[in-house]
Formats: sequence, C-alpha cells, structure tokens
Amino acid sequence: MEGGEGTSLLGECGLGRLAPFKTYRRRWFLLAAVCLLNCSNAMVILSAWLNMTGSIIRVFSVLKFLSLGSQSYWYLFVGQCLCALAQPLIIFSPTKLAALWFPDHQRATANMIASMSNPLGILIANVLSPVLVPEGRHIPLMLVVYAVPAVTACALATLGIHEKVPPTPPSASATNSTSQTFLTGLKMLLRNKPYIILAVCFGGGIGMFTCFSALLEQILCEKGYSNEFAGLNGALFTVCGLLGAFLLGLYVDRTRKFIESTKICFCLSALASIVFAVTSRFRHHAVTLAITSSFFGFFGFAIYPIAMELAVECSYPVGEGTSTGLIFVASQVEGVILMILLQALTVHVSEDPSSTCALDQDGALDWTTPVLVLAGLCSAMACFYVIFFHTDYKRLRAETNSGDLVKAEDARADVPEA
Repeated sequence: MEGGEGTSLLGECGLGRLAPFKTYRRRWFLLAAVCLLNCSNAMVILSAWLNMTGSIIRVFSVLKFLSLGSQSYWYLFVGQCLCALAQPLIIFSPTKLAALWFPDHQRATANMIASMSNPLGILIANVLSPVLVPEGRHIPLMLVVYAVPAVTACALATLGIHEKVPPTPPSASATNSTSQTFLTGLKMLLRNKPYIILAVCFGGGIGMFTCFSALLEQILCEKGYSNEFAGLNGALFTVCGLLGAFLLGLYVDRTRKFIESTKICFCLSALASIVFAVTSRFRHHAVTLAITSSFFGFFGFAIYPIAMELAVECSYPVGEGTSTGLIFVASQVEGVILMILLQALTVHVSEDPSSTCALDQDGALDWTTPVLVLAGLCSAMACFYVIFFHTDYKRLRAETNSGDLVKAEDARADVPEA
C-alpha cells in the first residue's frame, strides 16, 4: 500500500506491541538517494557529503586557473580518498533500507535495485570515460561530469532525508531492526554456523567476481583477443548480471525461495566459469567467450542481492548492517588473497606474434593455471554451499508468528461474552 494508508495483517509477537504496519511513498525517494550514491561512488547523509566533497576536490586538482602545480596530485589523491571513505558508509545500506522502509514482499527488489546501482555506475563510467576523454586534456571534463551525480545525491540526501525510520514500521521485523548492539550481534554471527558458511562462500564468490573483472583483459590478450573484445566481455558480464539480479529479485519477492535460488545460481555460475576457463585457452572462440561471460554475469550477479537478504534471514535479529557488512569485509579479504594467488600462478612465456598483451621485460604471461584454479575454487564453493548450507528464514518466521497472533486476537475479540 502507499502513502501510509495501507496496513498489513502483521502484528508484533516478541517484537513489540500489536500494531498495524504502514508503508510510505518516500521510501522510493530514499532508495533513489542510495542508488545515486552507489552509482557515483560506488549513514547516507555523511556518505553523500564525503562523496560530493571528494568529487569537487578532484575537479580542483585539474583546474588550470588555480595554478596548483605539483600540489595538484595531492588534491586528486585527497579527493579520491574522501570518495573511498564514503563507500563503506553506503555499501552496507541496501539491506537496512529495505528492512526499515519496505514491506516483506518488496524487500528483495529494493535490495536488488540499491545493490546493483554500484556495478551500474561502474559500467556507465567505463562506457563514458573513453568518450569524454579522447585526449588527456579532456580529463577535467570527465571529472566535472562525474561530480554531477555526487552533488545531486548529496542534495537529495540533505534536503529530503529527515528521519532514519518511518513513523510506522512497514513490517513486524522493522520494529526490531536495531535491537542488537554491534558487538553482541558480531558474537551471535560468529556462533551462527549457517551464516559463517554463507559468508565464506558468498564472500569468496564476490572475490572471484572482482578478480574476473580486474584480470579479464590480461587473461584474453595472451590468446590474441583485443582489448576492445575484452571490454565487450566485461560489459556483457555486467549488463547481463544486472538483468539477472532484476529478474531473480522479483522472483524471490514473490516466492520467498532464497535458498533454492542462490544454490541454483551458484551452480550455474560455477558451470559458466568452467566453460570460460577452458574456452579462454583457445583462439578464435570469440562468440563462445562472449556467451559464457554473459551467463557468468547473469547467474553470478543475481546471487548478490538475494544472498544479502538471506544473510539477514539466517542471522535475525542481528542488525542488517552488521550481517551484510561482515560478508562484505570477508569478500574484500578473500578477493585480495585470490588476486595475489592468481597472479603468483602465472607463468612467463616466450613472445607470441598473435598476442595482444603489452609485454614487460620478462615477456608475456600464461594464465592457464590461474583461470583453471579460479574455476575450481568457484565449483568447490558452489558444492560446499549446496551441501552444507541450511537455515530457517528467521525474520519471515517471526513475522508469520506475529500475524498468527493478530488473527488469534481478532478471533477472540469477535467471540461474544457469555
């Protein structure tokens, strides 16, 4: 329902007083602000100001009339650091926003929209940057253009966000969303076996996706594929991933099949990684590689927002920011380890006339072993997740129990006194 007029049938059982729940149109405004911040960057108001300030300082670093000279690098460096500081403040917010402002049948979709705005922003930047900067002297224009969404998001957040939670919660779980302190929640997560399995497997999945995106050009150039083709594969990987996340988000909102959806998509992602690992070791298979990258992104990206919602479901009543934040930290750690490992497994080979790689003094690199290891790890994590991950939907169960209590209370109220 909209405008605070509609109420759900859920009440509170162990979550607070019995009360009707409402949704508010301004939840979409909050979602738009988070999406813009995620898109331009990749505590909303603080993040917005950090992101905007950093973007403006980056513009200052290339303005000739300021005559900064050798100090221009430090302006650029400080601006980039401020934008980077803004990211952790906003990257954990989608699940929190979805839990506090959206009813249970819209949470996965809201989480998907907010989460996928970050890779969408990266895709837009990758497409626009070569267009905006055909020569080095056009870099100031690019920085000004990229500052526009940061300034817009800051204005939206500052002028439009006046409260952290709606006056009336949209669901039973929303009233208890911040019930656990950070340290208490952290201890509960570390004792939660299903959550640990999800964090390790899903965090590793994000790390593998990061490595794939970062190393795609180096993997393909050794077999003679051009940088433009590698860029096309990266674009297909992201675009198809956004489509997959959108479709799966809508499906899960209607069916509540979090576990089944993530297990199927994880297995199909592993299969796509195996096909890519084998195909990328041969020349003249551009079409197969493009299709494989598309499927890898379609099923892999689809897991992201659903796994974030699943993390909240299996760890409830731990706060959403804590449960999703720990997974994000795990993904960064695993991503760094994977990046170092994969680069260490490369082998220097003699120069190949068909190679399009930029050669260093030691020659080209053979990525056969690293891509096979990456596919093997993806398959192993998928199997581990499918076999060992089992959990109840604790948040949905709490809301269902609340609804049953409301119905029981209504039934007793309708019984006439003797």
